[in-house]
Amino acid sequence: MAFHVEGLVAIVVFYLAILAVGIWAAWKTKNTGSEGDRSEAIIVGGRDIGLLVGGFTMTATWVGGGYINGTAEAVYVPDYGLAWAQAPIGYSLSLVLGGLFFAKPMRSKGYVTMLDPFQQLYGKRMGGLLFIPALMGEMFWAAAIFSALGATISVIIDINVNISVIISALIATMYTLVGGLYSVAYTDVVQLFCIFLGLWISVPFAMSHPAVTDIGLTAVHQVYQAPWLGSINSLDIYTWLDNFFLLTLGGIPWQAYFQRVLSSSSATYAQVLSFLAAFGCLVMAIPAVLIGAIGASTAWNQTDYGVPDPKSKKEADMILPIVLQYLCPVYISFFGLGAVSAAVMSSADSSILSASSMFARNIYQLSFRQNASDREIVWVMRITVLLFGASATAMALLASSVYGLWYLSSDLIYIIIFPQLLCVLFIKGTNTYGAIAGYLFGLVLRITGGEPYLYLQPLIFYPGWYQDDNNLYIQRFPFKTLAMLTSFFTNIAVSYLAKYLFESGTLPPKLDFLDAVVARYSREHMDKATLVKSDNIVLNELAPVNPRHSLTLSSTFTNKEAFNYVDSSPELSNTEDN
Repeated sequence: MAFHVEGLVAIVVFYLAILAVGIWAAWKTKNTGSEGDRSEAIIVGGRDIGLLVGGFTMTATWVGGGYINGTAEAVYVPDYGLAWAQAPIGYSLSLVLGGLFFAKPMRSKGYVTMLDPFQQLYGKRMGGLLFIPALMGEMFWAAAIFSALGATISVIIDINVNISVIISALIATMYTLVGGLYSVAYTDVVQLFCIFLGLWISVPFAMSHPAVTDIGLTAVHQVYQAPWLGSINSLDIYTWLDNFFLLTLGGIPWQAYFQRVLSSSSATYAQVLSFLAAFGCLVMAIPAVLIGAIGASTAWNQTDYGVPDPKSKKEADMILPIVLQYLCPVYISFFGLGAVSAAVMSSADSSILSASSMFARNIYQLSFRQNASDREIVWVMRITVLLFGASATAMALLASSVYGLWYLSSDLIYIIIFPQLLCVLFIKGTNTYGAIAGYLFGLVLRITGGEPYLYLQPLIFYPGWYQDDNNLYIQRFPFKTLAMLTSFFTNIAVSYLAKYLFESGTLPPKLDFLDAVVARYSREHMDKATLVKSDNIVLNELAPVNPRHSLTLSSTFTNKEAFNYVDSSPELSNTEDN
């Protein structure tokens, strides 16, 4: 494959357009709000993101390189097909559930990051523990985007994949560094438009190529490979359900999602944005599904790609750029590929910003430097944007499958953070002891279940396990959902047990070393004044924070036995009589 000057020109043009929009948005950030609120403007955009920009940026949070390339890959691979392309439905449902149940309580309380409610209820140390899976999830997600982006560019202009990954990561990191959420949001609008236009223009030309058989025929009949509709064997139904729940429920507790929710101008807007993004995810998946079907319906020996076909060359993860490159006219190919390559950054920049936001606010500021100046927090964010961008790039260079990184990124979020989020928002009475126990139980069950993508062998063999051709153990049992439910119920059970033991006097107050039950106030826990600023939110949307019953004065500091003893003392009675 020859070096394509036209493809390079197309990429340069689109990249310059994205960079220009990002710089303009950074200038807008600098001129928005007071200088003292600059860090919060970078994180939540001054809480004035409207419906149009908000809808685009929330959709683009999921619709990036992993979403587009991964969906096309799943439809194309014979062992999977459309039946296993779960991301479009899964992530759309996660946005609907997020809008129905999670967006309003989070936005109405005026939080700045997703970790704020955890630190408010469970304390700084638990917030730090939850930051670890949140960070890893964002990094895996960004790595999947960069991996897809690098593969796309390498097809367009035939350069080394590693070089294209590094260049793309530098561009995304650069405008995220200077503009924060404003840059990410406004570039998302341009990027999503590029994806929509680039893919839909290319699909009709690819379908009409002489080497492509009618996709309606190949959907149900075997022509060049198994039908692209795919099927779910009875033995794999529990695996399918496990992965589906992972994408649907594990797609909710992401800082990238809640960053859009918390930047909305009102709680109602946050809900509407979620529903708009759910619809946008479904619409944007259609051309990716069609391109995967076209790839499965093509006689590749009749094209310039030649033989063997992409799956035999282990290039199934690049099926989308390959279809656009070899089945479309040159000018359409370069336009589509150039647009998509510039646009698939739309999720990676969100993840990098999300990770740096959580670190700067919840780890650096609230845990270590509560009196840090706004300028100091901004610089911490800039440094961590660079560090996290470099880390995601390194992981992208080691990625073997876009879809594999996808599942990995949701695993830790689903099993550890989702049950914790349910407890902190909807279950009264949970405390730090339960949170830590649930965290550990979920983590242990997940690790002992093994992970084929990491070549991690299982320690617990659940019913239905088998060994594949590569001597890797595969679990058919839905152990990820089991780990999530175990984490959830362990949190509740241990929290209530700890509360009972301390409040009944079975355990002395001095053993409450986490200050989670006995202590009325501790610097370990955040009060609402520490977490939010009233001038950043609409006051009538503030939901009152009800005091925890375990912290009431009468049950905590009053020694009832001592009072009973005093009341019955004869000496006291004689004194009163005199």
